[in-house]
Order: sequence, then structure tokens, then C-alpha cells
Amino acid sequence: MKDFKKYYIIRATPEDIYKALTTEITIRLWTGDLVEIDPQEGGEFSMWDGAITGKFITLEPFKRIVQQWYFGDQNEPSIVTIKLHEHKKGTSFEVQHVNIPDEAYADIVDGWDNTYMASLEEFYDEED
Repeated sequence: MKDFKKYYIIRATPEDIYKALTTEITIRLWTGDLVEIDPQEGGEFSMWDGAITGKFITLEPFKRIVQQWYFGDQNEPSIVTIKLHEHKKGTSFEVQHVNIPDEAYADIVDGWDNTYMASLEEFYDEED
């Protein structure tokens, strides 16, 4: 199992980013794909037509989201913690993803950088 941690800057408020991660219509807008989401603790979600599935563990509006991502029958859950902080250019988006299966690590890191965050950043850059 491997861990990943990285910071990104997004040109939007923490409130906007939080809503973009927890509101079905907004997620559809920035992912451009099918989404199923139950944004409450214990609620499940599916993004990018099932490429990412899991459940919400903790929701602290505009500050922190903790999710469990499903990777088959692994012993320890894969946990994603997203922390949102105000930044002079918008929001500092901190992601920490722990217990990533070794065989999925390269794809997950590439997905964070080139799909998940790239899509979110592009969505807010287009709004300018």
C-alpha cells in the first residue's frame, strides 16, 4: 500500500470548491460525466461513470471532506482526505490519499493530477 499527498491551488473560494465536490449537478459540470452522489456521512458516490466509487466518512462544510474509495477486497480502507484553506489566489486544496494498492498507485496519482484536479481547475479557470 502507498500514500499520496499534494497541494493544488484553485481559483475559487473554499465554499465553491466544497459545493463542487458534494453537489451532483456541479460535479457533472466539471467532470462532464455521470455522477451518483449522496452527500451525507455514510452516503455513497460514484464519479466518472463508476471509475471512482466510495462513501463519505466526514463532511465539514467548506473545510474538509473525508472519503473511503473502494478498491475491491483490500484489508485496509483507502481513505481520501481533502482539506480546503483560503489562499490569496483562491483555495489551497490539500489531498491526502492513503492505502492505495501498489498496482493502482501510478494510475491514481495520474488521475489526481491529470483528470480530477485538471478538470476542476479548468472548470474554475473558464469562469473568469
